[in-house]
This record gives sequence, C-alpha cells and structure tokens, in this order.
Amino acid sequence: MNRVEFDIAADDEPHLEIKIDGVPLEAIARRAELPSARADRQERLAGAYSGLTCLEAVRWPSRHFLGDPALPGDRSDETVLLGCGCGDWGCWPLFAKVDVLEATVTWRAFRNGHRPAWDLSDLGPFEFDRGRYESALRTTAEA
Repeated sequence: MNRVEFDIAADDEPHLEIKIDGVPLEAIARRAELPSARADRQERLAGAYSGLTCLEAVRWPSRHFLGDPALPGDRSDETVLLGCGCGDWGCWPLFAKVDVLEATVTWRAFRNGHRPAWDLSDLGPFEFDRGRYESALRTTAEA
C-alpha cells in the first residue's frame, strides 16, 4: 500500500500539496512524463504542475478526492489532482481515475489534460488504505 499526505502550503497563494510515499506528486509525474515531453521537445513541461489553489472546493469535507470531483473536467470519471503553477487548475491539469472502495482508494489511469498523446502508464497506480487516506484528507479542514 502507498501512503498519501495532503497539506495546505501557505505560500504566496495557499495550495494543496500532495505527497505519495513522501515524494511530491509533481516529482513523480515529472519522471513519468519526461520521455514523452522529451520526444515532443518540451522537456520543461514534464511535471510542471502545482497544487490546487481552489481550496474551498477540495479541502475536507469536500468529496473531491473521494470519487465525487468538485472541479469539472472533460470526463466525468476523472479527478483533477494537480493544476498549473499560474493558479488556474484547468490551464495544465493532471487527472486520474479515483476508485473508492470500502477498504481502499486507488488512483490510476493518469492523464495530462493538454497532452493526450503523452504516455503516463508509468505513473501509478497508487493504492491507499481508505482509513489512512481519509485521515490525511481531514488534515486539510479549515482550522
């Protein structure tokens, strides 16, 4: 099982940071996207994501990361996990299918919202214990 952390970063613009097994999701995505980005001569775009800034839509008690996406993508069965560094999540989104079962939550079938030809098959799947996953999400509740 993988371990997930959700944290609200209080930078210039607060945003939701996600780590999987202690590694920022942006870094994990960069490793997976790099071959496709290099092939397109757009290496700088690999992993060029940032945490979601629309905190009211994604922080606990939102069900956004529990299979009920609060941010509308072009596919109803996907959840946006990361967005663009400009603050507009739709500018450069990273999507995944989020499967919520009784004991587990799985992120799979990752996709860059603007580079459909990029091969992200090396990204995930990630499987989390649902109880620990929900505990991690609760840490994002507004204090």
